[in-house]
Amino acid sequence: MKRPTLLVVATAAVVAAAAAFRSPVPSSYLFLWSGANDTASDFLAVIDADPASPRYGAVITSLPVGAGGTHPHHTEAVMPADGHLLASGFHAGKTWLFDLTKPENPRIITSFGDVGGFSHPHTYVRLADNTILSTFQYGAGSGGMSMGPNTSPNTTGGLVHMDERGTVLATGSARDSAVPDVLISPYSVLPIPSLNLAVSTTTDMDRTDTAVNQWVQLWRLSDLKLQKSLALPPGPSGKENQLTGEPFLLPDGRSVYIHTFRCGLYLLRGLDDAAPSARLVKSFEGVPCGVPVLTGHWWLQTVSSQHVVVALDVSDPEHPREVSRVSLGDDERPHWMAIDQAGRRLVVNSGGYVKGDRLFIINFDPGSGALSLDRQFKDPGDSLPGIDLSHRTWPHGYTGRAAPHGAVFSLPSK
Repeated sequence: MKRPTLLVVATAAVVAAAAAFRSPVPSSYLFLWSGANDTASDFLAVIDADPASPRYGAVITSLPVGAGGTHPHHTEAVMPADGHLLASGFHAGKTWLFDLTKPENPRIITSFGDVGGFSHPHTYVRLADNTILSTFQYGAGSGGMSMGPNTSPNTTGGLVHMDERGTVLATGSARDSAVPDVLISPYSVLPIPSLNLAVSTTTDMDRTDTAVNQWVQLWRLSDLKLQKSLALPPGPSGKENQLTGEPFLLPDGRSVYIHTFRCGLYLLRGLDDAAPSARLVKSFEGVPCGVPVLTGHWWLQTVSSQHVVVALDVSDPEHPREVSRVSLGDDERPHWMAIDQAGRRLVVNSGGYVKGDRLFIINFDPGSGALSLDRQFKDPGDSLPGIDLSHRTWPHGYTGRAAPHGAVFSLPSK
């Protein structure tokens, strides 16, 4: 039997993803991928996220991975249908695959490192046949992320089509002879099967590098052949185009929004033309801005320096309009955000190492765009909303601060 092409698989994935957000049933659990201190193992925590549960907000269990200092980073943003979740330990250049089909008894299926000649995976996009389109920041053997000088210079990475256990199906190099390697480190990726196209961004997670990463790359989806590298134009401050982040396909099926960590929001059009265009349509106050979510015609944005999540009506992509915002308090710098399959709840955290260090749920009204903080999601006896991640003993025995990143809701209860 002939194997489906990546283009066919990605087309089916878009249909499946749209269907997943039709369920009004709330998710019962949250899965939090988190770092510990330097002497303890990083871990996955399972939290009760059922608003009708008497233990709402309680940490049910936690699973150490047997390695510390991996820098837990991105997970898949939406729980896959098979209940298997991919998570990146970025310092370690390593991926873990968790089995979360029994949420109160999570287990590790496998873990792996370099794939297809590339290292340091960042973003995982699940396709309909359960294979993965992933970004890898560097070439194998690069120094990768470190808090001091790299042991070797980083070379650019690429896109990898693989199965969930890391078996390579296809690869594409992000190298562009017109752009220095230091400016290209594949960060996130968006497949657009109707255009036989993928769009990737280029922010380097290596904090020892100083490149501004204003590039976006366009790929032929069917064979992962790089077609073009496009620099976002600067805005009034000259920096809004720096550190390209998450790309999302707008409801017209042809235009893309890309946010930057320097708090610019860019509209890309004509992506399948010879001369695609990109222009700044919104700047958020302060820097940085964290991970956004697009749901329907709503753009939801974490603005870390302002301690807020903002909702924009993007029915007119040229003129996004703010309709709501919610503050998490001056001790928080919201960064990671993901939405549940019902499209009505957001999980938000600051990524650890901030004074507040709480995990929040924000309620979202897809009719009006209104955001409101869920004040029932909290620790018992605490007057503040959100659960405290900085001072607690975790079920597997670790006591201390958690440095969270990827957080994802379970599949809706049946």
